[in-house]
Amino acid sequence: MTSRPILGAALCRSSLAAHVDWLREAPRDLELQHFVDAEVLEGDWSGLAAEVNQLLDGHQGRRGIHGPFWGFTIASYDPEVRRIVARRMDQALDVCAAVNGTHVVIHSPFTTWGYNHRGLYPTDTDRMLSAARDTLGGALKRAEDMGVTFVLENIEDIEPSDRAMLCEALGWQALELSVDTGHAHYSHVSTGAPPVDFYVRAAGSRLGHIHLQDADGFADRHWQIGHGTILWQSVFSAIAHTGANPRLILELRDKAGVLPSAAYLKEMGIAE
Repeated sequence: MTSRPILGAALCRSSLAAHVDWLREAPRDLELQHFVDAEVLEGDWSGLAAEVNQLLDGHQGRRGIHGPFWGFTIASYDPEVRRIVARRMDQALDVCAAVNGTHVVIHSPFTTWGYNHRGLYPTDTDRMLSAARDTLGGALKRAEDMGVTFVLENIEDIEPSDRAMLCEALGWQALELSVDTGHAHYSHVSTGAPPVDFYVRAAGSRLGHIHLQDADGFADRHWQIGHGTILWQSVFSAIAHTGANPRLILELRDKAGVLPSAAYLKEMGIAE
């Protein structure tokens, strides 16, 4: 078995079957993107979960889902919205149990606006932490009992340590950190944040998950690896520096780029 980290992928219903053989050739981690929409979570998704399980028979990697995120934040100041989001988290855990998953991706509440207004409203941080605690408290306890981890992904985050601060305030209960390379690169180029490898290093041993996508730093491209300007050697050196064993998920807009991206990183000698 190679000592290089093993790549996995984020796949949807239309692309999963085409990648099953690749997923089975090594213990590749998988993230299912079928269940992010409220319409799916509110409907009968049991047949879809059964289809996934049948298709993945023999798969040895870790499995998880991208949780819902459209239209909300996990730290809304509106109590009615928090109740809706808490229900979405519970629905995500229902799905995770049905597909034998061990992780759920959720999105960071930190924004560019919030970063640039720090200090003007001194109660904002405490208010955000209180809202996040109210939203996630029940789901985190349930996830811990299930052996499932929520991984908190950077979105607009400019300060790489902000999510760790939030998780620390929540007691790291069923929480780990996720780094999306394209989001970090966008924040670096467009909003003055540190480079991608700084996000990885800041996560340290709490790094549980990475979305690997290439980008130009202007937008959230989700390009094939090698088609953007991210310095991949620095990213994988930072991963090794953490000592963590994160799920390495190729999250590409065009799923036809998954295998070429894996081949590109393998040719660089930094992943399998």
